[in-house]
Amino acid sequence: MSGAIFRDPWGIPHLRADDARELARLQGLVTARDRGWQIEVERHRAQGASASFLGAGELSWDVLVRRARVADTARRCLARLEEHDPETADWIRAYVTGVNEGLDGHDAPEFARAGILPGRWEPWTPLAVWLSTHLLFAGFPAKLWRDHAAARLGADAVGLFATDGPGTSGSNGWLVAGERTVTGQAVVAGDPHRFIEDPGVYQQIRLSCPEFDVVGLAVPGVPGIAHFGHTGTVAWAITNAMADYQDLYRERLRRTGAGIEALGPDGVWRRAARHTETVEVAGEEPVEVEVVETDRGPVVIGGPEGLDGGVPEPGEPPLAVALRYPPRVTGDLGFGALLPLLRARRVADVDRAADLWAEPVNVVLAADTEGGTLHRVAGRVPVRSAANRLRLVPAWEPGHEWRGWHEPPRAGLDDGVAVMANQRGPAAPLGVEFAPPHRAGRIAALLARRHRWSAADMAAIHTDTHLASAAPLLDHLAALDARDLTGPASALRERLLAWDRHMDAGSTDAAAFAALRGAVVRRLAAEPALAAAAAPPPYPEVFRPWLALVPRIGFALEHVLSAEDLFGVDRPAVVRAALEEAAAAPPAGAWGDTHRLAPWRALPPEEPQEEPGLSGDHDCVLCTSAVPGVTDLAVRGPAARYVWDLARREDSRWVVPHGASGRPGSPHHRDQQSLWLAGDLAPVVTDWAQLTKETDV
Repeated sequence: MSGAIFRDPWGIPHLRADDARELARLQGLVTARDRGWQIEVERHRAQGASASFLGAGELSWDVLVRRARVADTARRCLARLEEHDPETADWIRAYVTGVNEGLDGHDAPEFARAGILPGRWEPWTPLAVWLSTHLLFAGFPAKLWRDHAAARLGADAVGLFATDGPGTSGSNGWLVAGERTVTGQAVVAGDPHRFIEDPGVYQQIRLSCPEFDVVGLAVPGVPGIAHFGHTGTVAWAITNAMADYQDLYRERLRRTGAGIEALGPDGVWRRAARHTETVEVAGEEPVEVEVVETDRGPVVIGGPEGLDGGVPEPGEPPLAVALRYPPRVTGDLGFGALLPLLRARRVADVDRAADLWAEPVNVVLAADTEGGTLHRVAGRVPVRSAANRLRLVPAWEPGHEWRGWHEPPRAGLDDGVAVMANQRGPAAPLGVEFAPPHRAGRIAALLARRHRWSAADMAAIHTDTHLASAAPLLDHLAALDARDLTGPASALRERLLAWDRHMDAGSTDAAAFAALRGAVVRRLAAEPALAAAAAPPPYPEVFRPWLALVPRIGFALEHVLSAEDLFGVDRPAVVRAALEEAAAAPPAGAWGDTHRLAPWRALPPEEPQEEPGLSGDHDCVLCTSAVPGVTDLAVRGPAARYVWDLARREDSRWVVPHGASGRPGSPHHRDQQSLWLAGDLAPVVTDWAQLTKETDV
């Protein structure tokens, strides 16, 4: 077998091989060459071994991964593929062969800085990388927050914070059918919102062999093109469905001479699986981890003796919490969908592939050149009691078992358009908390402004900065009596009421609004009625982002300001005091001066660099998320943008925040950032004659 690697002007790899298996090897090879350090960090994270070279800051994550049995689940899922889908299993093995070839002798400078050498990938490693990447994607720690909020503030408090939380990731996506385009063929566009990492979490790539020729966004370390792809005759995209498919069970555990037992819903104590593992920590002593698994699932918090430093609630047993998640139960991670997606020719093919999807649960949009469209949910969501979806449930009480799987909901188009932005759309029956409707509503409103659209028009939607969620705070400002304000506060009030509500980087009004919002959030969190929830329970550090009161109020500010009652808090007085505070110390510049990109890197750059200022905000279509009340820095945002044109694939467009290469110093490490910042996109090159052949492999 043979193959070749080509590059376009942006350094994006275009791979050509004699068959799908050889193409997978090439994909693994080029990924290791371009993103070797990145995928090795992900391999270590998936195995709970990142603290061994990144230090104690990664220990809590490593312990969670060990206790959640991520690597063992990946091995189970591969074994199931080998039994039921040997072609996919062999295809994954070919990818891993290519990764190991590409890592052999890899000279990325980060390896030397970290004091490690590239390791060896196992056939199950891509599955572990996928699983660890999405372990917290559904936000199961939000159930810990609901328990905490209910215990500290009362059951009525839970609904106040029901909005997109700090650990969830979303996306925008929209489909415009041929009846609404200038070409008569559909356009699919959008942008996934994730933590911005350097190198990026998506890899632009083209995979071509006699069976198929697909361009799309791959996840480094995972074969194929799972989330966003265009085969020439059909294109697809996803957003997070915001479904709830992971459960947390309170367990009653006891030690016996033979090990550990857990009390089941039938009143019988049953033996739990138990073993210990050792987590290496750079510069510190190794940490021994007890790994326990009950009939519900792996214990991820506490144990027979409860939490470290925790005190059980009166009358409650020591806290131990087990996580139940679909791939651990079924041995199926959904990788059986990957090859069918590459081979898809029509939306019916994408639909059949989506039936094989498991995790994460997504909303899928697809369109083909014959006019077919698709709008559906894909993934496994268990049928169980409503209580399971809301909070921790007692493992020793009946009624909390899983009873099969929900049928994935479907939806149609509205006047030739479908919009998905993590709102309460077709997945509403499957979830608890969804993103506010602002992004979805704004995209729909923008698309309604004209009847005919082209692929080139879509960038203007990607970059829209209107902040509809500003309304409740501005309404509170409007209700204030100017006679009760100082001169500077009155002037700021009038200025913000006249503001156009666009979070543009160059806007000083946007900066002033953000400063006021932050002051309101902090003052609300300090109110005695809410401050009772400020001290988080002693859960592992990895769960702390979901348990912090200030971010919770910041992301739920609309609800908090609009609720009929807020435990007696005088919200007009809070807003008035915050307005005086913001007027007394106004921002020195524009929104983009403080709202800067803050990408995650496994190692800090050797030379400090100033990151660019950004337009947008959490509830804008241009979703660049800061944490109101904490920081204006944006750690989340569009991890890619894409426009799939079904009329001419070469008129499609895409961009990522940095570049195609993960190697610092490469001309393609950051060469797309200027496009990304400006809202522009790079062309999808499909003519092989316009590509540069790098090598035969």
